[in-house]
Amino acid sequence: MPTRTKKDEAREERIVMEAIVDAYGAEEQAMGWYYYLDDRITFPFEAQCIAERRTSMLQLNDKITVLSMADEDECLHEMQVLIHYQKRDLVIPLAQIEGIDVDEDTEEAIGDWHYWVAQGYEFG
Repeated sequence: MPTRTKKDEAREERIVMEAIVDAYGAEEQAMGWYYYLDDRITFPFEAQCIAERRTSMLQLNDKITVLSMADEDECLHEMQVLIHYQKRDLVIPLAQIEGIDVDEDTEEAIGDWHYWVAQGYEFG
C-alpha cells in the first residue's frame, strides 16, 4: 500500500470538482479521471521512470516518450499511458512516471493522479 501524503485541500477540491465530479461508482470515476487527464495533459511529452514494477520493462530513471492516454478499457482500474520505449509502443501505469520539462497543466494533472494514488484512494 502506498505511503499516504499530507492532505492537500486545493488538490482534493480540484480532483472532486474536475476529475470525479458527478461520478457514481468505480467505472464513472475511472472515466472521469481518464477524460480529466486526457484533457489536461499535452501529448506527446518526455518522461522518466520514478518507480519500478514487476509488470513493466522500465527501470528507475529510464527516459521515455509518452504518446497518449491508453485506451479507455485499459484505464478502468488504474490510469495507463501509451509510451514509446526501445522501438516499441507499450502501455504502462501513469503512476510509474513523471514528466520532464512539461507545461504547467500537464505537471499538475500528473501530480493530481500521483496524489490520488499516494493517498490510497481507489475507484468506487
